[in-house]
Amino acid sequence: MASDGKGTSETAKLRRGFGWIAALGVILVVAGLVGLIYTGVATLTSMLLFGWLLLIGGIVGLLHAIQARGTNFFWLGVVVAALNIAAGVVVIRRPEAAAEALTMFAALLFLTGGVFRLVGSLVVRGPQFGWTLVQGAFGLLLGILVLASWPSSSKYVIGCFFSLALLFDGLGLIATGYGGRRIVGMVSDRLAAEDDARSGTSGSPAKPVQPE
Repeated sequence: MASDGKGTSETAKLRRGFGWIAALGVILVVAGLVGLIYTGVATLTSMLLFGWLLLIGGIVGLLHAIQARGTNFFWLGVVVAALNIAAGVVVIRRPEAAAEALTMFAALLFLTGGVFRLVGSLVVRGPQFGWTLVQGAFGLLLGILVLASWPSSSKYVIGCFFSLALLFDGLGLIATGYGGRRIVGMVSDRLAAEDDARSGTSGSPAKPVQPE
Protein backbone atom coordinates (compact mmCIF):
# COMPACT_ATOMS: atom_id res chain seq x y z
CA MET A 1 0.00 0.00 0.00
CA ALA A 2 2.86 2.38 0.83
CA SER A 3 4.47 1.82 -2.54
CA ASP A 4 1.12 2.47 -4.26
CA GLY A 5 0.70 5.72 -2.36
CA LYS A 6 4.25 6.81 -3.24
CA GLY A 7 3.69 5.99 -6.90
CA THR A 8 0.44 7.94 -6.94
CA SER A 9 2.19 10.93 -5.35
CA GLU A 10 5.02 10.83 -7.91
CA THR A 11 2.49 10.59 -10.74
CA ALA A 12 0.58 13.58 -9.39
CA LYS A 13 3.83 15.58 -9.16
CA LEU A 14 4.70 14.74 -12.76
CA ARG A 15 1.22 15.71 -13.95
CA ARG A 16 1.43 19.01 -12.06
CA GLY A 17 4.88 19.68 -13.53
CA PHE A 18 3.68 19.14 -17.08
CA GLY A 19 0.62 21.23 -16.26
CA TRP A 20 2.86 24.14 -15.23
CA ILE A 21 4.82 23.75 -18.47
CA ALA A 22 1.60 23.95 -20.47
CA ALA A 23 0.47 26.99 -18.44
CA LEU A 24 3.79 28.73 -19.18
CA GLY A 25 3.26 27.92 -22.84
CA VAL A 26 -0.17 29.55 -22.76
CA ILE A 27 1.36 32.69 -21.22
CA LEU A 28 4.03 32.84 -23.93
CA VAL A 29 1.43 32.34 -26.66
CA VAL A 30 -0.69 35.17 -25.28
CA ALA A 31 2.40 37.40 -25.00
CA GLY A 32 3.36 36.55 -28.59
CA LEU A 33 -0.11 37.37 -29.90
CA VAL A 34 -0.17 40.66 -28.01
CA GLY A 35 3.30 41.45 -29.37
CA LEU A 36 2.16 40.77 -32.93
CA ILE A 37 -0.69 43.23 -32.42
CA TYR A 38 1.46 45.90 -30.75
CA THR A 39 4.74 45.41 -32.62
CA GLY A 40 6.09 48.83 -31.66
CA VAL A 41 5.76 48.09 -27.96
CA ALA A 42 7.21 44.62 -28.52
CA THR A 43 10.23 46.14 -30.29
CA LEU A 44 10.97 48.55 -27.44
CA THR A 45 10.41 45.82 -24.86
CA SER A 46 12.73 43.38 -26.61
CA MET A 47 15.44 46.02 -27.01
CA LEU A 48 15.22 47.05 -23.36
CA LEU A 49 15.36 43.40 -22.34
CA PHE A 50 18.36 42.89 -24.60
CA GLY A 51 20.08 45.93 -23.11
CA TRP A 52 19.53 44.79 -19.54
CA LEU A 53 20.82 41.32 -20.41
CA LEU A 54 23.97 42.86 -21.85
CA LEU A 55 24.42 45.09 -18.81
CA ILE A 56 23.90 42.31 -16.26
CA GLY A 57 26.09 39.93 -18.28
CA GLY A 58 28.83 42.56 -18.40
CA ILE A 59 28.69 43.14 -14.64
CA VAL A 60 28.82 39.40 -13.94
CA GLY A 61 31.71 39.01 -16.40
CA LEU A 62 33.57 41.88 -14.73
CA LEU A 63 33.16 40.31 -11.30
CA HIS A 64 34.38 36.99 -12.69
CA ALA A 65 37.40 38.72 -14.26
CA ILE A 66 38.24 40.42 -10.96
CA GLN A 67 38.13 37.05 -9.22
CA ALA A 68 40.51 35.70 -11.87
CA ARG A 69 43.01 38.58 -11.60
CA GLY A 70 46.60 37.53 -11.91
CA THR A 71 45.78 35.13 -14.75
CA ASN A 72 45.90 35.53 -18.52
CA PHE A 73 42.11 35.70 -18.58
CA PHE A 74 41.94 38.93 -16.55
CA TRP A 75 42.44 41.61 -19.21
CA LEU A 76 40.42 39.76 -21.84
CA GLY A 77 37.57 39.34 -19.35
CA VAL A 78 37.74 43.03 -18.41
CA VAL A 79 37.62 44.16 -22.04
CA VAL A 80 34.69 41.87 -22.93
CA ALA A 81 32.81 42.89 -19.78
CA ALA A 82 33.40 46.59 -20.48
CA LEU A 83 32.11 46.20 -24.04
CA ASN A 84 28.98 44.41 -22.80
CA ILE A 85 28.34 47.07 -20.15
CA ALA A 86 28.83 49.89 -22.65
CA ALA A 87 26.57 48.21 -25.22
CA GLY A 88 23.92 47.56 -22.57
CA VAL A 89 23.94 51.20 -21.45
CA VAL A 90 23.66 52.44 -25.05
CA VAL A 91 20.78 50.08 -25.85
CA ILE A 92 18.90 51.02 -22.67
CA ARG A 93 19.40 54.77 -23.25
CA ARG A 94 18.67 54.68 -27.00
CA PRO A 95 16.43 51.67 -27.74
CA GLU A 96 15.11 53.21 -30.97
CA ALA A 97 18.59 53.74 -32.43
CA ALA A 98 19.61 50.25 -31.29
CA ALA A 99 16.53 48.80 -33.00
CA GLU A 100 17.45 50.61 -36.23
CA ALA A 101 21.01 49.25 -36.14
CA LEU A 102 19.85 45.73 -35.30
CA THR A 103 17.23 45.85 -38.07
CA MET A 104 19.87 46.90 -40.57
CA PHE A 105 22.12 44.04 -39.40
CA ALA A 106 19.25 41.55 -39.68
CA ALA A 107 18.39 42.77 -43.20
CA LEU A 108 22.01 42.36 -44.32
CA LEU A 109 22.03 38.86 -42.84
CA PHE A 110 18.86 38.00 -44.77
CA LEU A 111 20.37 39.38 -47.98
CA THR A 112 23.70 37.59 -47.71
CA GLY A 113 22.08 34.35 -46.53
CA GLY A 114 19.57 34.47 -49.37
CA VAL A 115 22.27 35.11 -51.98
CA PHE A 116 24.45 32.28 -50.68
CA ARG A 117 21.51 29.87 -50.62
CA LEU A 118 20.45 30.83 -54.14
CA VAL A 119 23.95 30.50 -55.56
CA GLY A 120 24.62 27.30 -53.62
CA SER A 121 21.38 25.68 -54.75
CA LEU A 122 22.04 26.59 -58.41
CA VAL A 123 25.65 25.36 -58.30
CA VAL A 124 25.24 22.18 -56.25
CA ARG A 125 21.72 21.13 -57.35
CA GLY A 126 21.46 18.57 -54.58
CA PRO A 127 18.43 16.59 -53.43
CA GLN A 128 17.13 19.64 -51.50
CA PHE A 129 17.48 21.92 -54.54
CA GLY A 130 13.90 23.21 -54.58
CA TRP A 131 13.66 23.81 -50.83
CA THR A 132 17.05 25.58 -50.71
CA LEU A 133 16.06 27.72 -53.68
CA VAL A 134 12.82 28.77 -51.99
CA GLN A 135 14.66 29.56 -48.74
CA GLY A 136 17.21 31.68 -50.58
CA ALA A 137 14.56 33.58 -52.52
CA PHE A 138 12.53 34.19 -49.36
CA GLY A 139 15.56 35.45 -47.42
CA LEU A 140 16.59 37.71 -50.29
CA LEU A 141 13.07 39.12 -50.66
CA LEU A 142 12.74 39.67 -46.91
CA GLY A 143 16.06 41.49 -46.74
CA ILE A 144 15.09 43.74 -49.66
CA LEU A 145 11.70 44.57 -48.13
CA VAL A 146 13.24 45.43 -44.75
CA LEU A 147 15.94 47.62 -46.32
CA ALA A 148 13.45 49.33 -48.65
CA SER A 149 11.44 50.68 -45.72
CA TRP A 150 14.36 51.23 -43.33
CA PRO A 151 14.51 52.95 -40.80
CA SER A 152 10.74 52.90 -40.36
CA SER A 153 10.82 49.10 -40.57
CA SER A 154 12.85 49.03 -37.35
CA LYS A 155 9.69 49.91 -35.44
CA TYR A 156 8.09 46.54 -36.12
CA VAL A 157 10.68 44.05 -37.47
CA ILE A 158 12.42 43.24 -34.17
CA GLY A 159 9.12 43.17 -32.28
CA CYS A 160 7.57 40.90 -34.90
CA PHE A 161 10.45 38.43 -34.73
CA PHE A 162 10.47 38.54 -30.93
CA SER A 163 6.72 37.94 -30.77
CA LEU A 164 6.91 35.07 -33.26
CA ALA A 165 9.64 33.47 -31.17
CA LEU A 166 7.45 33.74 -28.07
CA LEU A 167 4.48 32.33 -29.97
CA PHE A 168 6.28 29.26 -31.31
CA ASP A 169 8.08 28.62 -28.02
CA GLY A 170 4.72 28.79 -26.24
CA LEU A 171 3.13 26.36 -28.69
CA GLY A 172 6.05 23.99 -28.16
CA LEU A 173 5.66 24.17 -24.37
CA ILE A 174 1.90 23.57 -24.64
CA ALA A 175 2.53 20.50 -26.81
CA THR A 176 5.18 19.26 -24.37
CA GLY A 177 2.96 19.77 -21.33
CA TYR A 178 -0.11 18.19 -22.91
CA GLY A 179 1.85 15.27 -24.31
CA GLY A 180 3.66 14.74 -21.02
CA ARG A 181 0.43 14.69 -19.01
CA ARG A 182 -1.08 12.25 -21.51
CA ILE A 183 1.92 9.92 -21.35
CA VAL A 184 1.99 10.03 -17.55
CA GLY A 185 -1.73 9.22 -17.47
CA MET A 186 -1.32 6.30 -19.88
CA VAL A 187 1.62 4.89 -17.91
CA SER A 188 -0.18 5.24 -14.58
CA ASP A 189 -3.31 3.56 -15.99
CA ARG A 190 -1.21 0.73 -17.40
CA LEU A 191 0.59 0.21 -14.09
CA ALA A 192 -2.72 0.30 -12.20
CA ALA A 193 -4.20 -2.29 -14.56
CA GLU A 194 -1.15 -4.53 -14.11
CA ASP A 195 -1.39 -4.18 -10.32
CA ASP A 196 -5.08 -5.07 -10.40
CA ALA A 197 -4.40 -8.09 -12.59
CA ARG A 198 -1.54 -9.18 -10.35
CA SER A 199 -3.59 -8.81 -7.18
CA GLY A 200 -6.54 -10.63 -8.77
CA THR A 201 -4.31 -13.50 -9.80
CA SER A 202 -2.68 -13.80 -6.38
CA GLY A 203 -5.98 -13.51 -4.53
CA SER A 204 -7.94 -16.08 -6.55
CA PRO A 205 -8.71 -19.26 -4.59
CA ALA A 206 -6.91 -22.44 -5.58
CA LYS A 207 -8.95 -24.96 -7.51
CA PRO A 208 -9.85 -28.01 -5.40
CA VAL A 209 -8.24 -31.28 -6.42
CA GLN A 210 -10.86 -33.73 -7.65
CA PRO A 211 -10.52 -37.23 -6.19
CA GLU A 212 -9.79 -39.91 -8.75
